Amino acid sequence: MADNVFLILQDNEDARPIIEAIEQDNQDATIDYQPGMVRIECPGRLVVNRDSVTEFRGQDWDPMELQLNLVSLSGNIDEDDDYFALSWSS
Repeated sequence: MADNVFLILQDNEDARPIIEAIEQDNQDATIDYQPGMVRIECPGRLVVNRDSVTEFRGQDWDPMELQLNLVSLSGNIDEDDDYFALSWSS
């Protein structure tokens, strides 16, 4: 769909808590495991919350660390100290 946003992350140990947090916080997200990467697609808006990733990871996480495992994305970025979000709205 044209209003879907997506995030593609490497499929590695560092990205797994991020993927689990995204799945928990974005009920409409679809997660597609592919060789070496994970594509997460969501209608409207996709949010990666600092607190959720910290919970799954077991230690503090900064949303800027998402860049370390990022392969690709589609959508407008909204980022601050507490979250990383993608959407097509301004």
